[in-house]
Amino acid sequence: MPYARIRDIHVYFARDGGGAPLLAISGSRSDLRRKPNLLESPLTKAFDVVAYDQRGLGRTSKPDQPYSMAGYADDAAAVMDAVGWERANIVGLSFGGMVALELVLRHPERVAGLALCCTSPGGAGGASYPLHELQRLPEDERARLMVSISDTRCDAVWAAANPGRMEALLDTWRNDPFAAEPDHRTGISRLLQARAAHDTWKRLDSIDCPVLICGGRFDGLALPATQERMAGRIPGAVLRMFDGGHQFLWQDDSAFPEIIRFLGE
Repeated sequence: MPYARIRDIHVYFARDGGGAPLLAISGSRSDLRRKPNLLESPLTKAFDVVAYDQRGLGRTSKPDQPYSMAGYADDAAAVMDAVGWERANIVGLSFGGMVALELVLRHPERVAGLALCCTSPGGAGGASYPLHELQRLPEDERARLMVSISDTRCDAVWAAANPGRMEALLDTWRNDPFAAEPDHRTGISRLLQARAAHDTWKRLDSIDCPVLICGGRFDGLALPATQERMAGRIPGAVLRMFDGGHQFLWQDDSAFPEIIRFLGE
């Protein structure tokens, strides 16, 4: 699992699998030390997968300066340069899907096919939940809110009937094993500021590669209605909804096979 000098930062990345190249771009809480991640998914059975910690996250640099969505897209293109890929399939998950949209708009020649998972176009098309507004909430309050919006089935009635499962879900949001690392909070804060400015809506109709849009039917972060609007705006886009919330990739066994089939065509 090497580092590469990417633009102004050092990026930590890893590679697994075999086949056509696929760049996996993960979300705003991603870190290759967290499990599961896209590098450990069925994608590696079908593709040569490169995944990386994005700017401000994990073991990648976390400079204390403004980040931008355009900059994140240029980071992704530079990761492809670092591994010698001129063109690749892209899977973008949540915040990573926002980055993937900027990537295909800024560098269309680099993207062979695109799978957008539980993400949003921003602007008039709909933004994902404003996570930057939650940073000052008490830890327990923030955790309870994240559980309820990550999967809208996990409401107060469900929590009362499933106290053990609710506590386990809360722990996934309360516990951050990397919180004490240098610049951890700075990196996340800078990322969320860039995320808040995400808006690709008016440019989506210029995308001309194959696009699969995937969403969870119970996702309160990247709403199902937003997936529908995005699919209607991107020429030829295919929409598939799955049985789950924001984590539908790991909740519905049919999700990864659908992505593999689409990108493998």
